Amino acid sequence: MKILQLKITLKDVKPPVWRRILVKDDITFYKLHRIIQYAMGWFESHLYEFTLGDMIIGEKGDDWDFYDRYELKSAKRVKLSSMNFAPKDKFRYVYDFGDDWRHDIVVEKVLDPEEGVKYPVCIGY
Repeated sequence: MKILQLKITLKDVKPPVWRRILVKDDITFYKLHRIIQYAMGWFESHLYEFTLGDMIIGEKGDDWDFYDRYELKSAKRVKLSSMNFAPKDKFRYVYDFGDDWRHDIVVEKVLDPEEGVKYPVCIGY
């Protein structure tokens, strides 16, 4: 298991809104979604997706047929470790398709876990 240092930046807002977090790479994208929600002070009441190149990772809503045109991978099944992230890798997180809160996520570092540290940890904002 590795630790990913991620910088999450909310796009198109001033002043800049961002968080720097440390997460285990053995968590799912669903868990990362929940961590981002908590770090940003949101309430997990809308749909979301992660985009990594041509891959879309998320969850279908009950009445959401948009993804029928795309192969949507389940955020509850795909682990971050399966992406083999390296420093400078980037991906996108979108929350609330109505308001379209877009976030750029950059992998800043790949670290070994520190003994005694309970992850996830927000280390900057």
